[in-house]
Amino acid sequence: MTVSWEESGWEGLAPRVGRCRLPGWDCTVGLVAGEGAALMIDTGSSLREGARLRTEARRLLGGARVTHLALTHPHFDHVFGAAAFAGVEVFGAVGLDAVLTHDREELRADAVRGGLAPGEAAEAADILVPPRHHVSGEWTLDLGGGLQVLLANVGPGHTAYDLAVLVPGSPGSPEIVFCGDLVEESGEPQAGPDAVPAHWPTALDRLLELGGEDALYVPGHGAVVDAAFVRAQRDALARRFGVS
Repeated sequence: MTVSWEESGWEGLAPRVGRCRLPGWDCTVGLVAGEGAALMIDTGSSLREGARLRTEARRLLGGARVTHLALTHPHFDHVFGAAAFAGVEVFGAVGLDAVLTHDREELRADAVRGGLAPGEAAEAADILVPPRHHVSGEWTLDLGGGLQVLLANVGPGHTAYDLAVLVPGSPGSPEIVFCGDLVEESGEPQAGPDAVPAHWPTALDRLLELGGEDALYVPGHGAVVDAAFVRAQRDALARRFGVS
């Protein structure tokens, strides 16, 4: 890292891990910098936003580029910027590729209903990037320099295709779990028609198992939270949906 997270308007979570809360939908994207490789977690809501993130990441990485993308779930505010990252290796939960390939019109319509300009929504939907690598359980990704991150298919819950990213801790830095929209801090978790409420609390149990009590949990929307927050949200979802 040659530029500090804060200089670029990002929030530093560890020396090689940061995140940015995007305007509009308050969607979080993450960046994990290894040596010779870098992982972006989610890509924003449009090609314009994706291009902005690509430029900022290159500055943060000292001129290097993002080499890997992890898409946490198939909602437009998290995936519509992916085409701005040409040539990267894209990861998603098993089945995400089918959604991004066959349900483009519904994703476009959902983006417009959510407030994205129709032209931007159509442009992004036309060139959606499906994952090449399909995570069915856990996948260890080596970013170089001794940094390995874990991609974990922890859903279904918020959707049928929820992927979490665990960045291991180091001396002085806790483990960091990027949760996607399985966890939301800035509002009540949103359960749309593609949610799987009966399994959502179990997905949060898996997040807690991955990170443990001392981890930082990065929600899809809102401020970074701790294990107690995730546990409380898990219990609230169980009550809300009438599951144990």
